[in-house]
Amino acid sequence: MRARAAIVTARDTGGRTVLATMRSSPPLTVRTTAPGRVHLVSTAAGPLGGDDLALDIEVAPGTALEVRSVASTLVLPGSTDAESVMTVTARVGAGARLLFAPEPTVLAAGCRHRLVVRLELAEDARVHWREEIVFGRYGERPGRCHSRFDAVLGGVPLLRQEFVVGDPEIDGSSAVYGDARCVGSTLITGRAPEAVTGDGWAVLPLAGPGTLVSALGRDAVELRRRLEEGEGTVTGHH
Repeated sequence: MRARAAIVTARDTGGRTVLATMRSSPPLTVRTTAPGRVHLVSTAAGPLGGDDLALDIEVAPGTALEVRSVASTLVLPGSTDAESVMTVTARVGAGARLLFAPEPTVLAAGCRHRLVVRLELAEDARVHWREEIVFGRYGERPGRCHSRFDAVLGGVPLLRQEFVVGDPEIDGSSAVYGDARCVGSTLITGRAPEAVTGDGWAVLPLAGPGTLVSALGRDAVELRRRLEEGEGTVTGHH
C-alpha cells in the first residue's frame, strides 16, 4: 500500500492559525480535534510489510500546530519479507511552533520497518518532537526497525540520529538497551540547559540551539514518565 497525508497551516485575517490543507488516505487519516490541533487516526491495519507511507507537515510562519494520535501504531509483517517505510517530513517557518507527540510505535514480531524523519526549521522556529518505540507486543520479541532522524535549523544541521531495534546482539547489550523494552527521545529547540541525567533518562544539550532528551523503559508507561521528567528539566515544568 502507498499512502500520503499532508497538513498545512496558514494565518487567517485575525492572525489565528487555520488548517489550509488536510489531505490523507488510509491508513494515514488526519482529523481536526481542536483549533490548531490534529490527531492521526488509523483507518486500516498497518503499516504492513511493503507499505510506503508518508506524512508531510508544513507550519507556516507565525502559526502553531499540534500533532498527536488517538492510539499506538502497530507495525506488522507482510506476506513477504519486504520492509515497511514511514517517512515524516516537516517544515516549520519563522516564528512558528510545532508539537509532534503521537502515541508509541509498537514493533510486532517479524516486522521489518524503516522510520525516516526530516525536519527543516527556520532559525526562530520552536519544536517539541517526541518519538517512542516499543519492542514488540507483550511476551514477544520485536521485529526490526531502522530509525533515522535529521533536523536542520536555519540551513545548519541540528541533529542527526540513527539507531536500530531488533538486532539481538544490540538489543541485549548493557551498553545499548539492556533489559529495556522501550526507547524514546524528544527534541526541544531553544537554548539548551546543562547536561543532566536521571533514572533511565538523560538530557543532552546540542551544539546548536536545541536539547535531546533520551530515555529507556521497561514498558510504555515508564518510558513516557521518564521522557516527561527529562523534558521538564528543559521546559521548567517538573
